[in-house]
Amino acid sequence: MSSAPRVGDVKPDAIVERTVQTPCGELAVERPVRVADAATMVIFGATGDLAKRKLLPALYNLNGDRLLPEGFAVVALGRDAMTTDTYREKVSRDLQEFGTVTTERLKCEWLESRLSYLPSNFDDPAAYERLRETLAAPIAADGGRPPNYLFYLATPPLLFGPIVERLSAAGLLAEGRGWRRVIIEKPFGHDLDSARALNRRLAGLLTEHQIYRIDHYLGKETVQNIMAFRFANGIFEPIWNRRYIDHVQITVAETVGVEQRGSYYDRAGAMRDMVQNHLFQLLALTAMEPPISFEADAVRDERVKVLRAIQPLRLSDAALVRAQYDANAATNARAYRDEPEVAPDSRTETFVALRLLVDNWRWADVPFYLRTGKRLAARATEIVIHFKRAPLVLFRDTPVECLQPNQLVLRIQPNECIALRFEAKVPGPRVRLGTVKMDFDYADYFGAAPRTGYETLLYDAMTGDSTLFHRADIVEAGWAIVDPILRAWAETADRLHTYASGSWGPPAADALLAREGRAWQPPGM
Repeated sequence: MSSAPRVGDVKPDAIVERTVQTPCGELAVERPVRVADAATMVIFGATGDLAKRKLLPALYNLNGDRLLPEGFAVVALGRDAMTTDTYREKVSRDLQEFGTVTTERLKCEWLESRLSYLPSNFDDPAAYERLRETLAAPIAADGGRPPNYLFYLATPPLLFGPIVERLSAAGLLAEGRGWRRVIIEKPFGHDLDSARALNRRLAGLLTEHQIYRIDHYLGKETVQNIMAFRFANGIFEPIWNRRYIDHVQITVAETVGVEQRGSYYDRAGAMRDMVQNHLFQLLALTAMEPPISFEADAVRDERVKVLRAIQPLRLSDAALVRAQYDANAATNARAYRDEPEVAPDSRTETFVALRLLVDNWRWADVPFYLRTGKRLAARATEIVIHFKRAPLVLFRDTPVECLQPNQLVLRIQPNECIALRFEAKVPGPRVRLGTVKMDFDYADYFGAAPRTGYETLLYDAMTGDSTLFHRADIVEAGWAIVDPILRAWAETADRLHTYASGSWGPPAADALLAREGRAWQPPGM
């Protein structure tokens, strides 16, 4: 993320628009990166893991990038009994432990001075009256408080609706002098009916432009770069279709188990927790048509079209594998059913692999293979575009027996990069081919500092850009794909495979591709 000047730090003419000449020789208007609107961010669940590991470190980084205004403040609400001073001390410790960069005292003090803490029971209407009074009071930083409020619901999903209703009843959502926006974490519903019900509930209290349904995967640089990579490079967009692409693989692998989330995960499973949101959004960005612009609704229109074009899944299809991790004595890893707060006879899946088809002109008959799981061999998130093989005819009188397909790898984590693999002649008198790799690594090329993935999303919410957030129809389209499968799993004893912790999943996941003459690309290769 590029840095931006603060008003007051530089001369006025340093932040105005300029007319510059582009590399194409054309004249264009160069606009500086906009400092976020003066606002008060209200965090519900401010003593939880999300706040200390992601949100507050992200705010620290945004301030380091000079993207937060002087008129910025945070009101933290949590169930723990503590004072503002105690909370500030906690934040200072948390930033040192969970920050993505080494903290600097002055920057910590800048953020801490803007924090206030309200011990709150989110079910108590009196808590919202105290919040309203706090928001009406001045802050020490500049004597006034901006009228813009960003409410972040870092709470269990059951509280999303009640919190918004109580905010509305306290008069805190009505837009007058300033804006009011609500960020809602996942999971957004637990099936299609509940997602629709929550959308209706929110729509009765907020307009769609006030609702920011967040998916932190969309804040990662490589995810955002998918659109730039495709639509800014004439070399790739013409071949981004069924004529040149054989298939696409999307992998989101974790090495950890459910850890302390057993009670939540046993009700959710990999399909709800990962496929319905993260993997579907990666698929949508990979497969979407070019939007007419990068305006929020233009981009989201194309993403939802992809999800609506996915062929329905059925249990009878040989295109779906679910599994659960088992123990591994070699690594002392216990089985999923032995995890805390997990039912001893649980049939919850910790791994899912599926084959999807997108029924449109660009992608007809091109399979998209998706897999995600816990306790796998490595932590990795990547999209691999497998191009069709070149014909072997030219090499029939040489020792070359097989031409390897070209691959384009978009790696999102652990290290964000883009790699292209292609064939080249091995030096020597004989015609021999070897696979070579061209890598572009974000950290090496741009010197980018580590990020939480929330910086861009928080900044966008404060500037009113909803491009990377989910619209109501996108959420419902994702649930519509998986809902029939979830219902069928609940009603039938469909086979649940097992796999050893530390492996790449069950053999059935390999067979999903092998029956079509394909194989999973090992992440990181």
